[in-house]
Amino acid sequence: MLDPSTLPFWIAVLQIIAIDILLGGDNAVVIALACRRLTPAQRYQGIFWGVAGAVTLRFVMIFFALKLLEMPWLKIVGALLLIWIGVKLLMSEDEGDGDVAAPSSLLSAIKTIIIADVVMSLDNVIAVAAAAHGSMLLVAMGILVSIPIVVWGSQLVLKLMDRYPQVITAGGALLGWIAGGMIISDPALPPNLFASLPFAKYVLSLAGAVTVLAIGMLLARRAAQARPSAPADLLANSKEG
Repeated sequence: MLDPSTLPFWIAVLQIIAIDILLGGDNAVVIALACRRLTPAQRYQGIFWGVAGAVTLRFVMIFFALKLLEMPWLKIVGALLLIWIGVKLLMSEDEGDGDVAAPSSLLSAIKTIIIADVVMSLDNVIAVAAAAHGSMLLVAMGILVSIPIVVWGSQLVLKLMDRYPQVITAGGALLGWIAGGMIISDPALPPNLFASLPFAKYVLSLAGAVTVLAIGMLLARRAAQARPSAPADLLANSKEG
């Protein structure tokens, strides 16, 4: 246990802050993706409650951090969840900008944020636990430091998405990239499974990104084709009006 009056304690604090800065950007992106279709007022609620739920679960996860690393199939299941979330977010990109139903859409955004944050925060939680050397005070400080980083970052990404829709596609690809990279370190897989594949982690990460983009765009295209188009006479009347 580190003593707060010693230099190693504050070195550990700086290490945890660096970890949150480096690894918190992904969480900011997924929060922005989940909240982008909400009204401005709902966006703040979605970010607040989504981050609150995610932070609460991080406190729980930190107690089981070392065990989480040893659980087989956990990262594979998490990677599949991330791919599903990325595809779902890309599919909603092609939806119209109609009115948003406040309760269901807000709750859906919060749920997406919490699920994705838990999956994506596995490495973050493990890294913070290692840097904290068993000090729950340092763990708490690390999680508290991550909150403003993620909240501010998600608001910045939301503004970019409003102005540049291509950021949405890039965000979906990022989720796929993270998912592909998670698979390679799952304890359930044989240690030498990817030994013969050069740059295996980057190859799997790229495969994950391509998978999300391909499935998301394919399903979005099919959904767009299935939507009934407006009758020609209604279009003509709207132009005359």
